[in-house]
Amino acid sequence: MIDHMGVSPRDIESARRFYDAALEPLGISKVMEVKPEQSGGYHGIGYGTGRKPFFWLSRDRRRAIPEASGGTGIHIAFEAKSRAAVDAFYVAAIAHGGRDNGPPGIRAHYHPAYYAAFVIDPDGVNVEAVCQRPE
Repeated sequence: MIDHMGVSPRDIESARRFYDAALEPLGISKVMEVKPEQSGGYHGIGYGTGRKPFFWLSRDRRRAIPEASGGTGIHIAFEAKSRAAVDAFYVAAIAHGGRDNGPPGIRAHYHPAYYAAFVIDPDGVNVEAVCQRPE
């Protein structure tokens, strides 16, 4: 079981705006932030559904991160409680700099109740919201 994961965006403030908006319809929000002045250079923003973060945006000024060119090869799927939440995720993500990578809809090739939407975040990460409950 994975405890947490993260991505390292080129611009953490742009990524914060994108993920704040895109994850809000899924009930996921910022629960912790570690600032560079607290850590000697690391800046992390942790998102979760309670007090424990499970998804992180992070930059560390002590380590260079190469510029992304095209896609990153990273795919992240967030659970949605309803199809309406998937729809709201997609609208918010597109409105905040995401690019369409598959609009909300049934993906029957996974199973008949697999309802998902896909966007590419500003750094090329393939982000999905999925509801696997029949409605």
